[in-house]
Amino acid sequence: MTETSKLDPKQLKIETIDFQKPLTDCGTASAKIDENYWTYLFLGFIGGLIALLTPCVFPMIPLTVSFFAKGSSNKAKGKRDALIYGFFILLIFVLLSVPFHLIDGIAGNIFNEISTSVWLNIAFFIIFIFFAGSFFGYYDITLPSSIANKSSKAEEAGGLVGIFFMALTLVIVSFSCTGPILGGLLGSAVTGSSNVPMLLTFALAGFGLAWAIVFGLLALFPQALKSLPKSGGWMNTVKVVLGFIELALALKFLSKADLVSKTFFLKRELFIAIWIIITLGLVLYLFGIIRFPHDDKKPKISITRKILGVLGIGFVIYLIQGLVPSERPKLQLLSGILPPLNVSYLHNEKDGILGMHPEHDFFKAIELAKKENKPILIDFTGYGCENCRKMEEFVWSEPDILPILQNDVVLASLYVDDKEELPEDQKTKIDLGDGQIKKIKTVGDRWSLFQQVNFNNNSQPLYVLITPDGKVINTPVSGYMSKEAFKEFLRCGVNYYKKVKF
Repeated sequence: MTETSKLDPKQLKIETIDFQKPLTDCGTASAKIDENYWTYLFLGFIGGLIALLTPCVFPMIPLTVSFFAKGSSNKAKGKRDALIYGFFILLIFVLLSVPFHLIDGIAGNIFNEISTSVWLNIAFFIIFIFFAGSFFGYYDITLPSSIANKSSKAEEAGGLVGIFFMALTLVIVSFSCTGPILGGLLGSAVTGSSNVPMLLTFALAGFGLAWAIVFGLLALFPQALKSLPKSGGWMNTVKVVLGFIELALALKFLSKADLVSKTFFLKRELFIAIWIIITLGLVLYLFGIIRFPHDDKKPKISITRKILGVLGIGFVIYLIQGLVPSERPKLQLLSGILPPLNVSYLHNEKDGILGMHPEHDFFKAIELAKKENKPILIDFTGYGCENCRKMEEFVWSEPDILPILQNDVVLASLYVDDKEELPEDQKTKIDLGDGQIKKIKTVGDRWSLFQQVNFNNNSQPLYVLITPDGKVINTPVSGYMSKEAFKEFLRCGVNYYKKVKF
């Protein structure tokens, strides 16, 4: 059995660690994985409904309905074709997620590496700004016309093939409005969990389901088209509002690039201030004080716009709370979106959170734990981990939990997305099986693979209590959980350690 005190930093597999045989079984009920696929299905469905109201998609409704209204006099066949049309719309959106399942098979942490890429997040930031400009009406974004033309010609094939390509044409032609919304779903899924492909599949399925229901029902019952509102200025309002949302979301990607690169120039207060400015711009637009190229010169300010404007003012008031110094974290609804508490003008801490300065090296944490005779709380975390920030800000900060973290354990926060290069003598390779050789080049590479080979897990946050000689005390817990569950996990492990007196 390997002694932890003699471990080589290159070594990833710790023989004493056996998470399947913890020293005690107390606290196992608190384990919780935060993988709510149905939430992403719902968010995708809402995104699909919103997309239906955009100028690129809404005019397609009467065109689609007219096609089925002029179709075969055979009503049974017409209904069948309408149902197949709706199914094909759903299928096409679900198929968009297939490449991500194939990519996921390459390596367990591939999506974590992708989602925390500095350049990719900067690219997302630029893309979202670009999409916002399109929504504001300064230019149009379209796929090459050759793609749409080929798809349209294929519609003429008739039968199932023709219906499929008609559905495909709908998806392609509407890209200029749906692209930004789908991009938001992609960005959210890539940064939201370890199981990205399934989350993305559910999100796209929800998006496609919304379209399938609306277009399918209207194809079944063409007369319902008469009850739909006519195209007009309200559609441009929807598009501009989405543009402001795109601007706000763009900042999230810039913030992640800032955190992962450790530049820390986009402080929490600056982020909040920019969101306040964006929201105020939206409020001024809704009340007709500012206009964009496609707006009427004298727009009518409807009751709906006024209500949304008032809600925007309320959101500004909510954001202002985040600029006021406080002992307790605020803006819980935005936790995980905003930069961490310690990336702030109000705190001079270069490291740590809530006054704590955790170790960022497992081997150093082991040595410190031996010296202080305390258990180690391994916190597998990441700069781009939203649930990690929620746990830190609204669970760790609880008055009956924070003292345990400060006094009773050695906290080892291991960042799996740390892009800092390892010293040459610590770089190595590991065989993942099936012919996969993973090179360990960065700090994040090391802790990500360390988590996988010792705990068969690549999700964050993952919390593990171990003894200084590397034995797992109680069952690890993962994901965002209630303060009661996390407190039970901590107390169970710490009390056991004190009772046994290692």
